[in-house]
Amino acid sequence: MVPEWDRYANGHFLDGIVSLHLDPDHIPRLADVNRFLSPLTGFKAKPVPGYLPAFQFFAALRKREFPTTVTIRDAARLDYLPEPDIFHDVAGHVPMHTDPAFAETLVRFGECAYTAAAIAGGGKLSSGTSASIIRAMARFFWFTVEFGLMKSPSGLKACGSGLLSSHAELEHSLKSPMVRRCPIQLEQVVNQTFEIDHFQPLLFYVDSFDHLFSLVNELEKWMKGGKLDNVAPGEPEVREADLESFRIAEQIWLPEAC
Repeated sequence: MVPEWDRYANGHFLDGIVSLHLDPDHIPRLADVNRFLSPLTGFKAKPVPGYLPAFQFFAALRKREFPTTVTIRDAARLDYLPEPDIFHDVAGHVPMHTDPAFAETLVRFGECAYTAAAIAGGGKLSSGTSASIIRAMARFFWFTVEFGLMKSPSGLKACGSGLLSSHAELEHSLKSPMVRRCPIQLEQVVNQTFEIDHFQPLLFYVDSFDHLFSLVNELEKWMKGGKLDNVAPGEPEVREADLESFRIAEQIWLPEAC
């Protein structure tokens, strides 16, 4: 991946690779990753066996913990893997966590999850409205943190982990004429469906991480104002476990914020 990163990755990611002292020939130990990561931004990679319900995942960001899958893809699926693995999480996500502005954006997004739980928890909203808020958050995360692009002095660069951890899609995202690359607009993003089993035909770009941080603030304002209560239906599917994680957050998770 190193030649592709040099050509297509944003500079913050490349700086992060250097700061973490990642060895391209070995699967990293999370303890070694955290030894270099935590002093920079307070973040740490926290091992998880797989899927976490939505609130638990987002709430971890608020605590500067990134749930990191410890399984690894096989050699036949290097170009693309729909579900996360340690390569996606450590090589795609974690180098970005060395950047203070990006780290603060993740924390701010985690705070939005607490806002959503306060609004949707305890059965105060219908399941359909709660699912709409969760779907809007998932779409925003997908089109920025997972599959986002960012402006740079030399043109658009990849900043999303799904792109940065895919050998083939990284180049495709920035060079293919089949991909639409649009300046991000919050209303479009929260209503835009996506599918996870093929290369993305539509991507959005931000100006900077400060720009992304401001969009998270706007997302929370929309949430509080009810503007996420009825976003367009469609993917991603909101699982019952995701809904339940927000419903019970007030009893189980929100006390931790006090």
